[in-house]
Amino acid sequence: MSKLTLRDLDVSNKKVIVRVDFNVPIKNGVITDDNRIVQALPTINYLLEKKAKLIIMSHLGKVDHKDPEKTASDKAKNNMAPVATRLGELVDAPVTFVSETRGPALEAAVNALQGGDIVVVQNTRYEKGESKNDPELAAYWASLGEVFVFDAFGSSHRAHATTHGIAEILPSGLGFLVEKEVVALEKAILNPAKPFVAIVGGAKVSDKIAVIENLLNIADKVLIGGGMAYTFLKALGFNIGSSLLEADKVELAKEFLDKSNGKLVLPVDHIVADAFSVDANTKVVGNEGIEEGWMGLDIGPETVKLFSSVLDGAKTVVWNGPMGVFELAPFANGTLEVCKAIAAQKGAMTVIGGGDSAAAAIQLGFKDEFSHISTGGGASLEFMEGKVLPGIAVIKERA
Repeated sequence: MSKLTLRDLDVSNKKVIVRVDFNVPIKNGVITDDNRIVQALPTINYLLEKKAKLIIMSHLGKVDHKDPEKTASDKAKNNMAPVATRLGELVDAPVTFVSETRGPALEAAVNALQGGDIVVVQNTRYEKGESKNDPELAAYWASLGEVFVFDAFGSSHRAHATTHGIAEILPSGLGFLVEKEVVALEKAILNPAKPFVAIVGGAKVSDKIAVIENLLNIADKVLIGGGMAYTFLKALGFNIGSSLLEADKVELAKEFLDKSNGKLVLPVDHIVADAFSVDANTKVVGNEGIEEGWMGLDIGPETVKLFSSVLDGAKTVVWNGPMGVFELAPFANGTLEVCKAIAAQKGAMTVIGGGDSAAAAIQLGFKDEFSHISTGGGASLEFMEGKVLPGIAVIKERA
C-alpha cells in the first residue's frame, strides 16, 4: 500500500486528532456491541506508547438539522458519553469526555492534555457542517491538533469535515485499522489470485448494480443469492410467487445474464414459506416450483451443493450479502453453509465486505475463519464497485 500511515508520522508528544468509527449501537444508554471501539485500539495504544496527546473524533448515528425538535431528539439519542466511558475501560490512560464540538471547554481540555492522555469530543454530527465538509469547521477542528490520523474505514466513503477536510490541512496518515482494510481489499479486488469467486447476496439488485458490474469484469464466477436472486429468476421467465421482486430491474438482470458469459450462477432451489415468519409453513422447491402465495426466503440444499462446488479450489473469495433471511432461524441455513464452504478454502484469500454478511458470519461463529472481515459495509461496497474512497484518497502517497 502506497499511502502514508501512522508509522510515517512524527506523533511523539504531539496533539494528534484521530478520526475513528465509534458509531456503535446503543440501547438505553448501554453499548450493545463495542467491536468498532476494540478495532481501533491498536492505533490508539500505539499513539499512547508514543506519548501523543489524543483528540478522538467520531460520528454517532444521524442528526437531523432541518427540524429543531428532531435535532434536539437526535442529539440526546446520539450522545458520545457512553462511548467515552467504554473507551476509558479499554485503555490504560486518562480519558476526558467533552460534551461540546467547539468552543472554550473543548479548547481548554485539549490544551490541558499531557502525553498519553485522551480527550473524546462530542459526536461530530452535532455540527451541521460536518457532513457538508464545511471548510471553516474543518479548519477549526484542525487548529486543535498538529497531526491527523484517519482510522475510520466505515466512514471513508464520505467526504466530511473529519474524514476529508482536516486531512487537507494537517500532516496526515492512515491508522492501522484502515491500513489493514485497504491492504486486504486491494489484494482481493485489485490483484486477486485466481480462481476468484465472488458471492453477492442481500435483498435488492438496485443496491448492488455497480458491484455486480465490476465483479463480472474481474471474477471467474459470481454467485447470486438472497432476495435479489428472484429478480434474476424472473428475468429467466420463472414464476417467483410472492418472493421479493424489483420489477423495474428485470431488464437489467437480463442484461447482466446476457453479458456474463456464464459467470453468473443462480440458485437452483429454495426454502419457500407461506409467510415472512419463523412460524410459517416451509418447503423446498426447485426454480419451477415456487407457487403463488409462497416466497423464497433462503437458498435450498441443491444450491448449497452447487455454490460449494463452485467455491471449491478458489484462491480468492469475496462475499457481500447473506443468502437468505438469516435473522430468522428457519432461513439461516444457506448463509451458514456458505460460511462453511468459504472457510473450507484453506490458504485462499477470503474477504467479507462488511454489512449484513459480516454480521451473519460473526453471529454464526465464523469470526476467525476468514482472512478479513471488513468493518465498513458501505465503504467496502464502494471499494468493490471500483470507486475512490475520499477519506483514503486525501491521504498523501509515500514518497
